Amino acid sequence: MNNRKNLIITAVLIAAVFITVTILEQVMPSGSMLFVVLKKGAIYALVAVSMNLVNGFTGLFSLGQAGFMLIGAYTYAIFTIPLASHAAVYQYFNGGIIGFTVPVFVAIILAGIAAAIFAFLIGLPVLRLKSDYLAIATLGFAEIIRAFFQWDALGPVTNASNLLKKFPTFDSVLFPFIVSGLCIAIIVLLINSSYGRAFKAIRDDEIAAEAMGINLAKHKQLSFTISCFFAGVGGALLAMYQTTVQASAFKSAMTYEILLIVVIGGLGSVTGSVLSSFLFIAASEWWLRFLDADTYIGAFKVPLLSSGFRKVVFSVIIMIVVLFYSHGIMGDKEISYKIFGTIRRFFVRLLTRKKEGVIK
Repeated sequence: MNNRKNLIITAVLIAAVFITVTILEQVMPSGSMLFVVLKKGAIYALVAVSMNLVNGFTGLFSLGQAGFMLIGAYTYAIFTIPLASHAAVYQYFNGGIIGFTVPVFVAIILAGIAAAIFAFLIGLPVLRLKSDYLAIATLGFAEIIRAFFQWDALGPVTNASNLLKKFPTFDSVLFPFIVSGLCIAIIVLLINSSYGRAFKAIRDDEIAAEAMGINLAKHKQLSFTISCFFAGVGGALLAMYQTTVQASAFKSAMTYEILLIVVIGGLGSVTGSVLSSFLFIAASEWWLRFLDADTYIGAFKVPLLSSGFRKVVFSVIIMIVVLFYSHGIMGDKEISYKIFGTIRRFFVRLLTRKKEGVIK
């Protein structure tokens, strides 16, 4: 019964979000920073949830997300650049060697599959490691992939260290919302399945999970591969958002940003990862933007307000959030009908106290 109520609440919230986004697109100018936050937030929400699947729900410590996003971004771009544009894009490599294109949605799926194949292969040796050793191994893989894709010998395919561009992009906010929403819904269904329960058992106690008959190697590999599939899809969406792809942009700092989003939202909470993604993007790229501008009061220049100060303030805010919410905004909880019941009881109690004259 509770699961049914939660499902209804989730469906209503999703419908409300899509309706709101559709209305905003009609009434607000297309250049508004709000749309930047919504587009990038939707993409980062998918990547954060995919990372949470491994780090939060399975208990593995992976730091290779940027590498798998890079694979997804390049796969999408390579297979969707129009043939007529190859000469201009692959200008140093005689137009490249890819002689065909595929539809956008096919390319997005291929981006996920390519990332998943790499994840499966790299997972065979590295998933035997634990904790910090696994983190170092996956982080090293991401750096190797970034250097590998810039190798001149692969230039006819990846364009080496040059930009990939002229591939299809999106203008509507609904596109990343729909793709990310569908992918997150699939991850939620997986988490609530028998496989998801096995992942959580491995996270809580590997010895007990193995004693219950759970194949540790199989389930770790499955969680890691599925997570990287959706990271590849996120990479394809990020390529469409940025309109260009270059390997040098997928640095380890990108992985740290995503990990920070997961931690702030709460390890083991899909809702937390989604909420913190939008809050992170809004705070870092919109709300604090004024701190980078020189500000004068008359002839007096306000100290500290200059380029780069935004990052300092943002870092302080992150530290405060982590200190006061050590388990993240949502912890390991999800939005459920109980939260709405709590809110309703709060307002009923407030109104009752006011009616009785306790609050004046």
